[in-house]
Amino acid sequence: MFVKIVTTEKELEDAYFIRKKVFVEEQNVPVEIEIDEFENDATHFVLYDGNKPIGAGRVRQLGDTLKVERICVLDTYRHKGCGKLIMDKAEEVARDKAIKKLKLNAQSHAERFYQKLGYETVSDVFMEAGIPHVTMIKTIS
Repeated sequence: MFVKIVTTEKELEDAYFIRKKVFVEEQNVPVEIEIDEFENDATHFVLYDGNKPIGAGRVRQLGDTLKVERICVLDTYRHKGCGKLIMDKAEEVARDKAIKKLKLNAQSHAERFYQKLGYETVSDVFMEAGIPHVTMIKTIS
């Protein structure tokens, strides 16, 4: 398995395919919320198992912070280290841009996953797309 920064239209389609599978079909997020106005401002990732896309995510630079968004893995690949591979790539992008602070809005059920990666919860629970979330941050060296 490997994570690729999206550079082609096909790779972007792979990222959208995974995001729609997980967020739209599985979690019932409206597609107009999932595919948003920030797509062109983001750096997108796809996690591949051979040629098969199995995970995705994106990051956006907001000042001195890198916002990690849309992290998702197909259900049959969860709990196998796939999410960590995507998050490692996000941190690599942050380091390449000399950014030390990462921020994300985690679905509440994934809060422990991000805590294990060193993220700290900095908000109360709030609703986003009808799903409970918390804001989390991490500082990297």
